Amino acid sequence: MSEERAEAVARRLIEFLETGQAPAGLFAPDVFLDFTPPLWRIQAQGIDDVTRVRLAGHPGRGEVSAWRCDATARGFVLEFEERWVADGRPLYARELLRADLEGDRITALSVYCTGDWSAERCAQHAREVRLLRP
Repeated sequence: MSEERAEAVARRLIEFLETGQAPAGLFAPDVFLDFTPPLWRIQAQGIDDVTRVRLAGHPGRGEVSAWRCDATARGFVLEFEERWVADGRPLYARELLRADLEGDRITALSVYCTGDWSAERCAQHAREVRLLRP
């Protein structure tokens, strides 16, 4: 898959991640999700169930604040950071996902998440860890 095509689909996926609403044609009707948050695993199939899983963890709008997309033979890998507010509390997570495509539709997603970091956890991390790269 070309980098340009992968990035175009990744941008549409980011729209879904930020809004919780899938752009038309983003997912195949029977899209499969295998989501691994810390110490758990959740699977869903179909656009409605995949959206339900997303909204269960991120019920409101958010922002994908940084991302990188790398094309693979069958789709792409997306590394991203996202920020959102839940119950009045700002949250942050880093995630990595692999997307398989048929045409320009995502047929399968495998997602690995660090878990939701509170503002307190982010501040603790900033005090205690010096990152070598952003």
